[in-house]
Amino acid sequence: MTEITRLFDFPYYQLEKYNLDAALVTKYDGKWLKTSTKEYLDKANAVSRALLKLGIQKNDKIAVISTTNRTEWNIMDIGILQLGAQNIPIYPTICAEDYEYILNHSDSIYCFVSDADVLAKVRKVQANTNLKEVYSFNHIEGCKHYSELFELGKDESTQPEVEARKDDVKPHDLATIIYTSGTTGKPKGVMLSHNNITSNALDASHRLPFMNDVENRILSFLPICHVFERVLIYLYQYAGATIYFAEGIDKIGDNAKEIKPNLMSVVPRLLEKVFDKIIAKGEDLTGVKKALFFWAVRLGEEWEPYGAKGAWYEFKLKIANKLIFNKWRDALGGELHTMVSGSAALQTRLTRVFSAAGMQVMQGYGLTETSPVVSVEMYANHHFRVGTVGKPIKNVEVKIAEDGEVLVKGPNVMLGYFKDPEKTASVMTGDYFHTGDKGMIDEDGFLRITGRKKEMFKTSGGKYVIPPLLENEMKQSLFIEQIMVVGEGEKMPAAIIQPNFDYIRDWINYKKLDIGTSDSEIANSQIVIDRIQKDITKYNQNFGKWEQIKRFELTPDIWSIDGGHLTPTMKMKRDVIKGIYQDLYDKIYRA
Repeated sequence: MTEITRLFDFPYYQLEKYNLDAALVTKYDGKWLKTSTKEYLDKANAVSRALLKLGIQKNDKIAVISTTNRTEWNIMDIGILQLGAQNIPIYPTICAEDYEYILNHSDSIYCFVSDADVLAKVRKVQANTNLKEVYSFNHIEGCKHYSELFELGKDESTQPEVEARKDDVKPHDLATIIYTSGTTGKPKGVMLSHNNITSNALDASHRLPFMNDVENRILSFLPICHVFERVLIYLYQYAGATIYFAEGIDKIGDNAKEIKPNLMSVVPRLLEKVFDKIIAKGEDLTGVKKALFFWAVRLGEEWEPYGAKGAWYEFKLKIANKLIFNKWRDALGGELHTMVSGSAALQTRLTRVFSAAGMQVMQGYGLTETSPVVSVEMYANHHFRVGTVGKPIKNVEVKIAEDGEVLVKGPNVMLGYFKDPEKTASVMTGDYFHTGDKGMIDEDGFLRITGRKKEMFKTSGGKYVIPPLLENEMKQSLFIEQIMVVGEGEKMPAAIIQPNFDYIRDWINYKKLDIGTSDSEIANSQIVIDRIQKDITKYNQNFGKWEQIKRFELTPDIWSIDGGHLTPTMKMKRDVIKGIYQDLYDKIYRA
């Protein structure tokens, strides 16, 4: 059996152990098209042979930019990596100027794009880069199609050279440079070796509940250019699972009903939106149905793992599952048993409710610089505790510094930042990587993340405030879509809030209120402000007086990636948001 020490070993291992008829599945023109493990590798080898003819040398850089996850991305990934070249994934949603920066900083000489929108951004800056050619996955007039590589590489007489190149790739060689989206400044290029990522996938594999005697279907939709989804894709290949690539984030529900996934990775923002939609539907019910619905939700909010609430609770939960929660599962295909959540902190309420509904949410923690998994929960063997991110995975060591910062050591820690040894040195103490996150480890070894070091601030009274803790609590309000806590050096914490405009519109109609329903009218409505204040007051009770949000202002805009408010991984750009709404900030503190 193939020993997995380099990223391209994963599909070869899958071929030997599982040889799937459907390894990768993408939807084209309304139909799911399956690619077997053998076809996957045949095409990857054809790509490698074509790249040889194009003169690709070891350590050359090839950029891949795709709006959605798809089979072609994975074929290109293996085709590039087994030549000892590097795959440079780029977020599709960033601006053309950031494309230019990353293409130049990474020294990319070829670029593969998914569609016309991405191509337009590349073309805008192509003349300012060293790109020799651009290929596309979709057929686009005026752009070479990536299938030309299959024709160029169909002569198998050069396969021995591909094999020699594969043999020359060592585990500690550079595999990829991932540019972190970053909440400030230019993106940093994180250098990850084959060993960084392979060790992480293998060491994390023990935490996922795969059943080897049945087909495991995965729905993949988080950006594969982010290391979280990418390492899971390798892990799924290792486990012999069939990976279906969602058509887009807006099609997750439809795709889930079609393929009936058993497992998928999620980010907290997605679960928040799913839950908000479920609650909105519950609000539309009447009479006994509505009463039963919210009884089940309240029951779910009390859930604890391993039957800790006792036999009477478990009996009631069975009833709730039969009457209410089964419909939630049906909306996601009916066979989803596990969701792996990463990227940001998840509200404990959502962990409880979805787990109570039979879709266990396993929270994990990691960073691009740690390839990424540091810790992740697992329901088996009592490795699950609500409000934590589980225990560190095999071969990864975590310790808490004197100031509370989480430090990580292991084979998953990056090689460093590309072309930036000073920045690399600034985040390392010996073999330990400084995560920038604050955390604690409880008596049973569970890791709990309490916030970012940089995001913590002191009020003018000298009291510390941890914004993410407040924000996560406040986002339980159905009236709040996004919230950013402010107040560094000020006399009190306050918040800038983007209302949940869709939910509030439904609420206005349901209540038959005589107020406007445009985004601007909602943000300036005293009735809406008073209703949000009610929830702020409620959730403030969970914090000390010095931490509580004393004032807030509503924005009339939807915070978005395109608007500059959010990173491609949906994290808030705090300085940018504060700058955009400086008038609201001044209204809070200077009026």
